[in-house]
Order: sequence, then structure tokens, then C-alpha cells
Amino acid sequence: MQAAPDTAPPRWQRVLKRIASLILHQWLLIGMGVVCALAYCFPNVAKNGGIIRSEYSIMYGVIAIIFLISGLSIPRQKLISHALNWRLHLVVQVISFLFIPAVVLAIVHIILVADPGERIDRAVLAGYIFTACIPTTIASNVVMTRSAGGDDAAALVEVLLANILGPFVTAAWTISLIPKMAVFDTWRFGGGNLGSMYKEVFQQLGLSVLLPLFIGQLVRWTWPDHTALVLQKTKVPKLATFCLLLLIWATFSSCFATGALQTLSAQSIVFVVLFNILLYITLTAVCFFCSRPPRIFSSRRWSKPIFKRMSPEETIAVCFCGPAKSTALGIPLLYAMWQPVDLFLKAKTSVPVLLYTTEQICVAHFFVQLFRWWHARIFEKEDFDDSTHNDVDIAMAEDTRGDHAGRAHGRTTV
Repeated sequence: MQAAPDTAPPRWQRVLKRIASLILHQWLLIGMGVVCALAYCFPNVAKNGGIIRSEYSIMYGVIAIIFLISGLSIPRQKLISHALNWRLHLVVQVISFLFIPAVVLAIVHIILVADPGERIDRAVLAGYIFTACIPTTIASNVVMTRSAGGDDAAALVEVLLANILGPFVTAAWTISLIPKMAVFDTWRFGGGNLGSMYKEVFQQLGLSVLLPLFIGQLVRWTWPDHTALVLQKTKVPKLATFCLLLLIWATFSSCFATGALQTLSAQSIVFVVLFNILLYITLTAVCFFCSRPPRIFSSRRWSKPIFKRMSPEETIAVCFCGPAKSTALGIPLLYAMWQPVDLFLKAKTSVPVLLYTTEQICVAHFFVQLFRWWHARIFEKEDFDDSTHNDVDIAMAEDTRGDHAGRAHGRTTV
């Protein structure tokens, strides 16, 4: 008897297929490495004021594409309902503007006591206080929330609210929290004129966020079925994820072009990189706890409205909006606040903003996978509970019918 021919592909084809699958699954992470390398080798291309004028082409054009896609994808009713969701606003904005500054300020004072030799650059510490006070990021929150299966309408509303409050809150809050020490006098008394900054920030918010969002909503409201069909067939929402790579490219290009990152001490760089990761993970855990507190907190009647658990979709939105910080607003605000300060010192102060906002996207990429798995498990559990309840209901109904039949048979026999 002749053996069947072996139809399995060669080993090298299987290896290539596995490598291609890995690249497709982790393309965003690999893309981050590529754009960081490009930014390091050619910083003048995408820096602020560089060859492609990224302050317009990316900070306006790319962000506008992201919010146009959001306007096309999100139902208007969801935006309105989340605009009235006071608990969602309270959790995200309190964490962003109060909790994070309090935590960072405490850590800065601990470092000041433990590091009298100034191995950690004081410009970095001033930069961290500023970073803690800026609002949540504009673009990546919505993209990451959507990718993880969360409520992107909730993320969008919180992004808009935070970036409207940010220009008014950040400057005064930062100056108030700067330590009253001689080494920080440059940042406490080096204030610039904020008038031009307010104009620039609200112009960007209007043109790159509000206008594309309105156009997208108008198109969706006018042709709802056609819009949904085009989004489904063309996979346009995935384009927003690619836009994140362009934002990272511009951010790192500006960072490398100033030379501030290269001149910091090794201790400062290690501290910034590790502290950013630890801070982001800790803040995400805090956001998750505030969104879905243990049920024991809502056991009392008076505490139910306060500690009521949010839906899994809203929880994911809070976990991406709460810990995040914005480069698009942070960098213009920093340079406007300290306009008279030396350019090199301003560049060093901006390092915590640049690195934190970049690292948050890297870490959030892994949280997308984690929250997607958690979201799926929640739904599997709910489906299992529903099917169990249905089985119990059917069994109880059958028992009831059996009892009725038994009693009827008893009456007939008697």
C-alpha cells in the first residue's frame, strides 16, 4: 500500500508565516521602534518647524483625521448621554488634575530630600510637576479605547472637556506647586505671556478636533447606513492607529532636535524612563479601582450612587483617559509659560512631557490587549450567567408543570 504524499508546507515557510503573524499582531510596537529610530537619525524632518512643518501637518492634519473618523463612527446619542454623565467627568478630571499632581508633588519632595547632590536634574523635577498638571492627551485615548473594545464616545467627551479646562488650569496650578526653593526660582518667576498660547491652543482645538468631529457627525446623521457600510468595508477606523505613529515620530523628532535628552545625566534618564512606566501602571490601577470599586463599598444605600460600578466599556475609557497626558497641548503651553527662560533649559524641562507621553502609548499598547481580554471574559461570564438562569427557569417551569399534573392526577384518582 502506497503512503499518502506529504502535503505539509516546508519548515522555512512555516517559520516565515509565524514571523509574519507576529509582525502583524505587534505592528504598532514595531512601528514605534521604527519611527523613534527615524527621529533619532533625521530629527530635522518632523521636528517642530522642520521640513514637513509637523506643527501643522501632524498636529493639525493627523489629529483632524483621527477625530473625523471618531465623528463618523460614534452615534450622536452616545455623545449627548456621556456629556451629561457627571460621575464619568468627576472620576477622570479629578484623577487628571488633582490626584496625579498630588502624587507627583509628593515624590518630587521625597527626591529633593533624598538627593541633595542633585544627581536628578532639577529641570526634570520641574518638568514632572508641569506634566502632572497638563490635561489628558487628545488623540491616543480615543484610538486606544476603541481598539480595546471600550466606549470611545466616553473617551472623546473627556478629552474635549479636559483640553478646554487645561489651558486655564495648568499654568496657575503648576506655578502654585513648584517648590519654594532657590533652585526652582527660574520656573516660579520666569513666566511669559500666555495670551498667544491661549489663541494657539484653542485654534488647534477648534480646527483639529471640534470641526472634524462636527463634519463626521453631520455625514453620519445625513447618510447613516452608507456611512456604516463604508466604515465596515474599508476598515477606516484602523487608519487612526497608524496616525499615532506619526504623532510619536513628531514628538521624538522635537526631543532629539533640541539635544536636551542627550545631555541629561544617566541617572536622570534612567529615573525618567522607569518612573514613567511605574507611574502609568499605578495610575491605570487607580482608575480601574475608581471605576469598578469592590461591591462592599456600595453595600450601603447612601453609598450606591457614589460607588456604583461603571460598565466595562466606560471603565476602559477611564483607564486610558485618566493616566494620560497631552504633548499637543503640553509643549506649546510649556514654551509659552516660560518664554523668557533659556531655550536649552526649556528643552530639558520638556523631557518628562515628551518621554511620558511616548511611553504611555507603548504601555497602553499592552493594556489594549489586557482590557480586550478582560472585556471578552466579562461578556462570556454574563452569557454563562444568562444561560444558567435560563436553564434554571426552564427546570423550575417543568417542575411546576409536573406538580400541577401530579395534583390533577391525584384529584382524578380520588
